[in-house]
Formats: sequence, structure tokens, C-alpha cells
Amino acid sequence: MFASQCRHRAVAGHATLFVIWLAAALHTAGLSQAPAQLPDTPAAQQFSAWLKTFNNGDRATFLEFLDQNFPSRKASIDRDMDFRDRTGGFEFVKVEESTATRFSGLVKERDSDQFARIEIEVEPADPHRILQLQLRAIARPAEIPLPRMSDALAALQSKLRQDAAADRFAGAVLVAKHGKRVFGEAYGLADRDKKIPNSLETRFRIGSMNKMFTATAVLQLVQAGKVKLTEPLGTYLPDYPNKEIASNVTIHQLLTHTGGTGDIFGPEFEAHRLELRALDDYLKLYGTRAPQFEPGSRWAYSNYGFLLLGAVIERVAGESYYDYVRDHVYQPAGMTATGSEPESEAVPGRAVGYMKDGGAWQPNTGTLPYRGTSAGGGYSTVEDLLRFANALETHKLLDAHHTDLLTTGKVATPMGGKYAYGFGEQMRGGIRCFGHGGGAPGMNGDLEICPQSGFTVAVLANTDPPAAQRIAEFIENRLPER
Repeated sequence: MFASQCRHRAVAGHATLFVIWLAAALHTAGLSQAPAQLPDTPAAQQFSAWLKTFNNGDRATFLEFLDQNFPSRKASIDRDMDFRDRTGGFEFVKVEESTATRFSGLVKERDSDQFARIEIEVEPADPHRILQLQLRAIARPAEIPLPRMSDALAALQSKLRQDAAADRFAGAVLVAKHGKRVFGEAYGLADRDKKIPNSLETRFRIGSMNKMFTATAVLQLVQAGKVKLTEPLGTYLPDYPNKEIASNVTIHQLLTHTGGTGDIFGPEFEAHRLELRALDDYLKLYGTRAPQFEPGSRWAYSNYGFLLLGAVIERVAGESYYDYVRDHVYQPAGMTATGSEPESEAVPGRAVGYMKDGGAWQPNTGTLPYRGTSAGGGYSTVEDLLRFANALETHKLLDAHHTDLLTTGKVATPMGGKYAYGFGEQMRGGIRCFGHGGGAPGMNGDLEICPQSGFTVAVLANTDPPAAQRIAEFIENRLPER
């Protein structure tokens, strides 16, 4: 959940709406059925032809198609081919709108349960070249329910073995019922050069998943009476440079991504990536920025907002963010393999992250920050994530009231569901689940806690998004309700 918005770099971990200019994507497995279902219009015909060529998976054939029908997309062919490899394609589901020059319909990703809306616009005159193709991830349509399975874990194991064999998944998966493991397996390599396999003890980079730890730390300070959710940032950081943010953005708004504080990724981050070593370094770089919109007026994912929360923790607790979460979150939960040590330090069992570059896997070393922050970028194991979930549910970290306050959705998001405090909340087949995902080049993860059914799902991968998120959603969508 929220993996695409939680990334550690501005790529896949997020931007808010998962919107891909489709020549980066759509491919249809059920193409043999598509001609009978599609209307006889120029737009629909181009849609069908594009899908067929894209699904073929041959780069030269696809490039020839783009040259003749979608020339503006040729420069992005490598990204398109990578996307095709990750998705496994799409099945065409139904038409939503059709005119001579415009077509929209629903599709389903072939290797996952993800649905999307595809829109295409073509030139009105022959040969009706494609002007644009756009794909937006959407929630599963209510009229296409996915039945729960009594043998969901067997189905999960089968999918994992298939995805691992096809090099679509490398990582670890853990499923627990009422706090106890019922499934745990690891696949692929933690280090491809040294042939070190992944295990349940492998430490994977988790991207924005540690926003959960940051939010838990803030709520601990709220519970202790040291922080108030309604107070503005300036109460705790009186010397913050931009007075508009200091005076108007509240702790509640930072926790819910409604403060308008913006992101950190972009040219400035790239220029100073390894110089940003402490949370204060980020505040010095971005602290003069004004709000991007009226605080509280809307939702927009903000990594910088959680950096500010880390600074609040440091100021109120009188110690570093890293020491606070170690002593007040990780240790009480029994999380012995979680942290944010600098990338320059050797961390036993920490996997190498691999990202696709030109169709080949490459280490993501050159994209990583100096170390993780309160916004994301630490590392953990699936077993530690289960320990964290159990500690939350048994109130080892917060009392019952503040645990509910932490995890109950408050603000609707464009992806569906609601955002709580460092947790996303949504209904899956009538079952309430909460958790958070994380993703960036070479890393992806997801933790989902479903109290009603008693299940907890933790998935971590050392490859590009959405490798782990797909697996998490696969099992969450199939687990029995009780």
C-alpha cells in the first residue's frame, strides 16, 4: 500500500497518482478476444494494434510500430520494455468510452490483480497516428470481485515460484495469523555477484516504510503530553526559516501529508545527495521554501513533511532521531535487524539492491542517499516487520487509544483508501487493513496488518517496484476473512 508514493527517489516510489504515459505500458494477454470486443473506430484499432505489438515483447518490432504510429514515444522505448517485463502485460476487460479519435477502457495486469484505465487519442486524419496513451491504476471494479481462497497460501507459493523463476521477484515473504508465522519463504539472490541467497533474515532497504516508525515515535510523544497534534511546526522548531510553514502547518498535517510541504527529490537532492547526512542538512537545503498550497486544503504526499517530523522528534526528545527510534520503537518491539546506518558502513546481511537499466540488472548504489531518514530509506527484515506489527497490536508501543489514532484513516487519497498517521488504511474485500509500502530503484516493500482477519503480510524485495507490492496484494486479496 502506498508503495508508489513512498519512494526514496522520485521514480516509482511515488509521485502520488500512479500515472504512466502509456507507451510505457499496456499490454494485453487476452488480445485474442480483443478484436471481437473493440469497436470499429480508428482509435480502437490503434489501441488494439499497439497492444498486440507491445505484448509481443520484441523490441525491434515495437520500435517499428512506434516509428510508424507513435513517433513521439520512440525515445522512451527502453523504459517501455522494462515496464513490460515488470507487468507481464494486461488483459483487456471492457470499453468505457469510444469515439473516432478517443478510446478508453479497463485493463488488468496479467501478473497481478492490478486494474487500470487506458486512454488513447489519435489524429483525426489517416493514418490516425497516436497522439497520446495514458494509463492510470485504479481500484478493482466492484463488479469483478476476487473470491477469498481456503488454499491462499498454496496459491501464493505457486505464484512466488513462478515469479522467481521469471526473475520478476527476489526477496522475502512472511504471512502471520494472530501474530504467528504461517508462511515464510525467500527467493532470489541478495548479492548476484557473490551468489548469496536471500533469506528471512536478509536486511532489505525499505524506502518509505519507516514512515510508520516515525509516526509511531511522534504519537509516543503525543501520548506523553510532549507534542500536540494541533500545534504548528514552529512550536517545536521556533527557528524554522520559512515562517509561513512554521506558523500554519500543524503536526497533524505533517503526519497526514496535508501540509503542502513538498518533496525532497529532484535536482537539488541529486546535487547534494551524499552531503545530506543529518536531518538538519535537509532543513538547511529546503527550509526556506513556502507551502505549495494552503495547509490542510488537500492531500499531497510529502517526504519533506516526514523529515520535519524527524526534526521535531529530535528537538522534543533531546536526542537524535536514530537513537530515539532505536530505543523507543525497535527495542521495545524486539526489532534487532532494523536501522538506518550509512550506506558507507558494512551492515551484515544487507542485500544489494538491483534496478533495471537498459534491460539488465544493475546495483542501485549510485542512487542511494548517505543514509535513511525519518522519511524513508532504512532497512529491515520481514521478521522484524512482523515484530513491529505485533508490538502495535499488543500495545507495547502505544496505548489502545493512540494506536487507533495512529492507524485509523483520516484523509482520502487519490489512490483510494485513506491516509492515517504514517499508515495507509483501506478495505480489501470488506476487510480493513492498514500499513505502508516503500519503493525506489532497487527496493520495494509492503507491510499490511488486517486485524479483522488476524493476518499480517510482510514482503520485501531487492528489485524495482512493484515487485513486493504485487505479491502483498496477491495474498491480501485471497486470504480468508477469518
